[in-house]
Amino acid sequence: MALHQSPRAGLIPGHTDAPDPRALRGLEQALHAAVPAGSVDFGRRRRAEYAQDASNYRQVPAAVVLPADTDELAAAITACRELGVAVTLRGAGTSIAGQAVGDGVVIDTSRSLTRILDIDPEARTARVQPGVILDDLQAACRPHGLRFGPDPSTHARCTIGGMIGNNACGTHSVAWGRTADNIVELDVLTYDGTRMQVRSLDPEQLRQVIDAGGRRGEIHAGLRDLRDANLALFRTELGRFRRQVSGYGLEHLLPERGFDVAAALVGTEGTCVVVLAATVRLVSLPVRRTLVALGFDDLPSAGDAAPAVLRHGPIACEGLGADQVAALRRNVPDAQPERLLPDGRGWLLCEFGSDTPATDADAAAEQERALALQRDTGAVGMRLVQDPAEQGALWRIREESSGLATRAPDGSEAWPGWEDSAVPVENLGGYLRDFEKLMARHELHGTPYGHFGEGCVHIRIDFDYGTDQGVQIFRTFMREAAELVGRHGGTLSGEHGDGQARAEFLPLVHSPDAMAAFAAFKEIWDPGNRLNPGILIHPRPADERLRIKPGHRPALPMVTTLALGQDDGDLSRALRRCVGIAKCRTGSGGVMCPSFRVTGDEKDSTRGRARVLYEMVQGEVITDGWRSDEVREVLDLCLSCKGCKSDCPTGVDMATYKAEFLRHHYQGRLRPASHYSLGWLPLWSALAGRAPRLVNAVTRGRASSAALKAAGGIAPERPIPQFAPQRFRRWFEQHSAARETARRTARTSPATGRQVLLWADTFTEYFTPEVGRAAVEVLEHAGFEVLLPKDRLCCGLTWLTTGQLTTARRVLNRTLDAVDPYLAQGIPMVGLEPSCTSLFRSDAEELLAGDLRAARAARSTLTLAELLDRHAPDVDLGRLEGKAMTQTHCHQHATLGSAADDRVMARAGIDNDRLDSGCCGLAGNFGFERGHYDVSVQVGENVLLPALREASEETIVLADGFSCRTQISQLSPRRPVHLAEVLRDSIRSGGA
Repeated sequence: MALHQSPRAGLIPGHTDAPDPRALRGLEQALHAAVPAGSVDFGRRRRAEYAQDASNYRQVPAAVVLPADTDELAAAITACRELGVAVTLRGAGTSIAGQAVGDGVVIDTSRSLTRILDIDPEARTARVQPGVILDDLQAACRPHGLRFGPDPSTHARCTIGGMIGNNACGTHSVAWGRTADNIVELDVLTYDGTRMQVRSLDPEQLRQVIDAGGRRGEIHAGLRDLRDANLALFRTELGRFRRQVSGYGLEHLLPERGFDVAAALVGTEGTCVVVLAATVRLVSLPVRRTLVALGFDDLPSAGDAAPAVLRHGPIACEGLGADQVAALRRNVPDAQPERLLPDGRGWLLCEFGSDTPATDADAAAEQERALALQRDTGAVGMRLVQDPAEQGALWRIREESSGLATRAPDGSEAWPGWEDSAVPVENLGGYLRDFEKLMARHELHGTPYGHFGEGCVHIRIDFDYGTDQGVQIFRTFMREAAELVGRHGGTLSGEHGDGQARAEFLPLVHSPDAMAAFAAFKEIWDPGNRLNPGILIHPRPADERLRIKPGHRPALPMVTTLALGQDDGDLSRALRRCVGIAKCRTGSGGVMCPSFRVTGDEKDSTRGRARVLYEMVQGEVITDGWRSDEVREVLDLCLSCKGCKSDCPTGVDMATYKAEFLRHHYQGRLRPASHYSLGWLPLWSALAGRAPRLVNAVTRGRASSAALKAAGGIAPERPIPQFAPQRFRRWFEQHSAARETARRTARTSPATGRQVLLWADTFTEYFTPEVGRAAVEVLEHAGFEVLLPKDRLCCGLTWLTTGQLTTARRVLNRTLDAVDPYLAQGIPMVGLEPSCTSLFRSDAEELLAGDLRAARAARSTLTLAELLDRHAPDVDLGRLEGKAMTQTHCHQHATLGSAADDRVMARAGIDNDRLDSGCCGLAGNFGFERGHYDVSVQVGENVLLPALREASEETIVLADGFSCRTQISQLSPRRPVHLAEVLRDSIRSGGA
């Protein structure tokens, strides 16, 4: 069947939907008049932020509009219509088929159109604006025992409007259906300015609407006539199985389906109407859930088993393979997927819900059902998981798949071109086997997973978009994959829509009559083709406007100081890690992105920063290269917390990219004052350490402190930490001398215990030596001989974070010269400050690529808890029997992990609550820098500070990071302590 590109209406010459440059000035004036309270932005930075969604495509818009309310949204559409400008609606921008980018005006509803207008528990409905985040709706419905059924893996950031656009489904669609199955009514606006409510209509109601006339009557009459002319087609070709999401859902117009216009508009990908509000159906929350994990020899065998699982009535049936598990193990420090999953190399996660609390009889029945599932499916392994925490851990493995799958095990990039095909579930196993053969024939690789209970398969594939040959393979593969899914009775998209990625291939799975019906439906609603043109109907070719252009070379010479080892030293490739999943836009949980959680602005998300940096590299929108003010602006509120390094499923490391940018941006130029004051903190601390009382008097003085802060670029609201009266090293020297004297007096032999090198970081050395003293006491109690490297060493952290990379490398070189002789003997090095420990574990090899000393430091550096956990597992640490709450340092979260800390505290009898609070807000330099204080405090107010206020006075507040302890001390009355101090107190308390 030939693929035909129909002409597109209303386009200016050059195959673009962008407004004529001559019309831009008039458009800007019209939009500013239409959107007085919201935001209208024609600037390079904002347009760069919105040039990509989560797809393979890149298109810089003419302008970005963030309306303050629905009236401003409607007024913006009017302004665009008067000038014939195309409009693309966007929610969280997590679309993977290219529906959320366009070269006209992009209107983002996620910033302000976020009101939950009504929840009716009796009717089990909710009315919401399009920008409402799914998790926010779920939280509002939870007190009523209700929820919105569809739950895609992006539930923490996707919007209801975006779910309506793509007909999102998610994990539990096998029980609760797609978005189209859960819509009662839509309040919509057409491009021509007609506003109406649409819903299911019986024949009499439909007649009344048509007889009323006007544009609403005309549209409904057109829909009725389209249905009547295609009754057989709609009944036989469309709606054959639930995940047949491709094209338009015209089967909802059938009489037996209630002529449901609202449902028919779901999945139209912003090409027909603008959604202003939606009334959605709600379903009951299960009182309890159980999870059965089934293991199979391979993923196709898991697909074969899905129909048998469905006969047991699950509310979810998800498939994942060994590659996902391996990717999780590679990327997440504390991940232990093997502990959670049964034997196998392909798995089904089968969830069951119940409306009643568990009884002993229920537990026995659940065990019997699990055994029956294993028997009926032929699974080689089975685990019944009843603990909610373990269930959550298993579901996180599945939820992280979309991000983890973006990099193959060999590090090559993987893309979502053929992302979410679907077949009838009884055909799933055969489709997976044939698909594997197709991939092998084209020498492509990917990791399938997905909603196996509904026959929907997700995959990212290592297409090579950088060469003409690679793009041709992509086109050939897409055609053959479409033909293959058609032979298995399936469809191109099972929940994400066709967009630009797959719409070109719709004629391979739909008849010419169906394609004509789709085009007619679009014509009824948007005859001028101004809503999201080039998407779904009259589509652009799948290889047009790709993010990567064959043969394209970055505009900038990309020689970097940092190794970017996981990306072969290629900054452009590193930035392409951001595929737009937008986990950085979540409001809670994990660490990233702290500043976005305060401002809600795309520029302050990890994704927004990555987009603007990428455009800097491309040199087409951001044309100033390393000197770009736009890039400096988006990086200004980046806390360098490294949360994205672990929390971003694709491993974006914005702290590293920021350091590299700052290095080039300020090369040969005067830096901000804070780079000299805070960036050179180790030097100033060493000088202050010679006369700490005098320095403290100066920093406490009202006038002198204000002058010092002004000169150093330090926030005037921020107290300057006090220097300790005695350096840690001086105490250690006295302590060691006293021990030696005692040994000689007792005439005992010199210590022959295991040696450990204690890293005395700047913060421990000059500000909190009590932490070092406690650590020495704990280590000696555990039988270690504590050594210190020579004086005046630094890991280089503060120079690294301020982008002074030449100095950072010089400082680190000197340090490695000093510590490597110890490490080469097999002596471990223990870090007390998480940020410094993290530098040795990961950043050192970025600063000194290929240096054997850096590699040895990465292998040899441990936290205090790791040392005690691995090398002193039987040492009695006492029994403190206290309650603690822990603020985890961001760098520990990102690169070190906290599992060892939890085990060691448990040994000491400490009942610990590790806060899921994200960053404390201080983050090293960030919270001290002028202009950052308010954001710093608001980040702390996200979770940490409220948790401190709610905690009892007896609760130990534990924070290993100096920044975390400083923030807590300055913004609350609590005195936080380091793990070393807690363990010391436990040992002293007795039982040791």
